[in-house]
Amino acid sequence: MAQDIIPIELGLPQGDVVTLWAPRWREDGEEWEAFLGDEEDLYAFPDAAHLAAFVRTSEQHDLLDHPAWDVVPALNVPELIPDDDHTYDLVGVPELVAEKPDQWTLGELAEIIGIVRSLADVCELDEVHEVLDAHESFSLLDQGTLPFSGRDGERLWADLSEAVSEKWDIVLDAIDGLVTAPDVDEKVLEQTAEELATFLAESAEAEAAADVDEDLEDVDEDEEDDEPVGFWGEVGIDPIKIITSGAEYYTLRCYLDDKPIFLGSEGEIDVFTSEKALIRAIADGKELADNDLAQVSTWDEVTTKATAGELEIEVDTENTYVLTGIADDIAEGPEAIDPTQLELAVELITDAAEWAEDDSVETALAANESLGWLVSFVLRPDPSRLEPSAPFDAEQSEWRKLVETFENRLTVV
Repeated sequence: MAQDIIPIELGLPQGDVVTLWAPRWREDGEEWEAFLGDEEDLYAFPDAAHLAAFVRTSEQHDLLDHPAWDVVPALNVPELIPDDDHTYDLVGVPELVAEKPDQWTLGELAEIIGIVRSLADVCELDEVHEVLDAHESFSLLDQGTLPFSGRDGERLWADLSEAVSEKWDIVLDAIDGLVTAPDVDEKVLEQTAEELATFLAESAEAEAAADVDEDLEDVDEDEEDDEPVGFWGEVGIDPIKIITSGAEYYTLRCYLDDKPIFLGSEGEIDVFTSEKALIRAIADGKELADNDLAQVSTWDEVTTKATAGELEIEVDTENTYVLTGIADDIAEGPEAIDPTQLELAVELITDAAEWAEDDSVETALAANESLGWLVSFVLRPDPSRLEPSAPFDAEQSEWRKLVETFENRLTVV
């Protein structure tokens, strides 16, 4: 079954342009990938209004044979506005490589290099392949921070920075030279331009209203600051509950400098089958002596309260994670998935992987992966997005792998 046709934005020397991308799909036993264009030209437009006017009237381009093309001409203009996950600032790459190679910088670079490789493949840009293939560091971006750690990692990052400094203009010129803005029907463009203007005006009004609501919420929060936060709020550690297909577990987690820390060590989370068992283990102290939370300054307050028999475990709703049923829902498609349950599950699995310094979750949930695209569609709905299409066997299988990896981290104490 075909994947979706996705609106994308490319930041090029000539400016920001929008076009359509059909990620790899399988048809008649062969894999295909395409962009909106014709022969050697890549069709791109200054905004979604021009793109909409073109797709509603054009009868000659490379995406006409795509199995999902019939849906595209019927889309409204907002649905053809690229979302943040499909905005690729190619011109900004030199600025990115001037930053430190943290997970955000590497993630953005990986997405840009991914779309550049796709353009090079589809449009047969040998000079682009030569630049990317000449430097190993370009191929390691998908692996996250690990390859760019330590002295060897510093050398790889320096090599990538040098390659961008010396050769990135070759990449930009090659892609920029492909771009053509074909003529569009003026009457249709008048209609689509009005659609775009209306959408932008409504979005601005909604954003202004949201700012007002946020200001009111800030006032409410300031008033709530005077209310007691409870023991766990004071120590900055959260009891959490994890519901798997086989059992219910209790453990602890906190954030230190926005980084998650779990009760456990070396990537293994210590979990307990009841609140009482968790309290007993904290009070005893022997089994949890070397856990990572012991490094937190308020841990002694937790152990002291447990030893005195005064500790209680209270799990808030937002710290209850239900992993059951999500895989089955994914198989049925986006409408069957509970966004709140999925968001919490993604939070838990992502936190655990980050704590364990495991980049596999970040990679699987990247927007250019099928599971990541599905998760993003469910958690960040946007009228400009095309809905992922069935079957969802690959997404279900990948999700099950993530859950299995997470559950393997759990050590019942």
